[in-house]
Amino acid sequence: MRYRRLGRTGPEVSAIGLGRGSQAVKFGEPIEQEFNETIRRAIDAGITLFDSSDLYWNTRHEVLLGRAVQGRRHKVLITTKFGNIDLPDGKKGTNGRPEYVFSSCEASLQRLGLDCIDIYFMHRVDPTTPIEDTVGAMSRLVEQGKVRYIGLCEAGAKTLRRAHKVHPLAALQTEYSLWARDCEAEILPACRELGIAYMAYAPLGRGLLTGAIKTIADLPESDRRRRHPRFQPENLERNAQLVAQLTAIANRNHITPAQLALAWLLAQGDDIVPIPGTNHVRNLDSNIAAVNIELADAEVGELNRIFAPGAGAGLRYSAASLKGLGI
Repeated sequence: MRYRRLGRTGPEVSAIGLGRGSQAVKFGEPIEQEFNETIRRAIDAGITLFDSSDLYWNTRHEVLLGRAVQGRRHKVLITTKFGNIDLPDGKKGTNGRPEYVFSSCEASLQRLGLDCIDIYFMHRVDPTTPIEDTVGAMSRLVEQGKVRYIGLCEAGAKTLRRAHKVHPLAALQTEYSLWARDCEAEILPACRELGIAYMAYAPLGRGLLTGAIKTIADLPESDRRRRHPRFQPENLERNAQLVAQLTAIANRNHITPAQLALAWLLAQGDDIVPIPGTNHVRNLDSNIAAVNIELADAEVGELNRIFAPGAGAGLRYSAASLKGLGI
């Protein structure tokens, strides 16, 4: 495993982390055992960064992750998030009020079975609460020893600058992949200006860049990705054509399309830390191998041309959801 530092103020972490798997795990089901095995395998392989949220799997992810790292806590860094909430009417909402920051942190510490969260993220920016108030509360958690470092998710460049003045941010967590490169225009430069690391979620385009999803029929009927614009049939056809070119380059290098996509992302800078999510050991091992893949400049350039910003079809979220991002 190789390691990178999270920004100017953050800790050293593995060059690739482990995010939430797409398949929800329920207590006592066989997949819980596979989830535990994946966590153990990740730690044995040198992965130190494990990402969670109080939203994932209706809080179960925090509980399961906390159980899985018991006895090995000293080897890992745990990140979790708050502020992305489900409203009673079924719609999404945000909450960045200071009192909610404190209560959410206490609840996450209990579920994770921890005394301190290594990196605490605001999951979505609350447009009704000044970011200075939210980050101020997060800063007090650091002072109290309940949190080591703080970060934001899906925040815009202006918000990053305002937040960073209140308390140094270790990282920003936002989608970034060959398929989703919009952050390169303003957000990634702002991170670099401020010395904030970039934790890239969905680095495989929610499975799109694995080459396994060619038509909508490749997704289970209950799969939430069926509602994402990039997987709508009219868009998926175009995206599958792009991935076919990715696969051709991967085949030339005797690696998988997913490994090539991760290697490209890692090559974008030492301040980039992808966090692909999986519950399966086989996928984990494949992702880990990407850390040691060195791409030639010509190959990086070829991928940049194929997947130029805007080349992919469909938005990464619905138009309504995107209104709440990049604030």
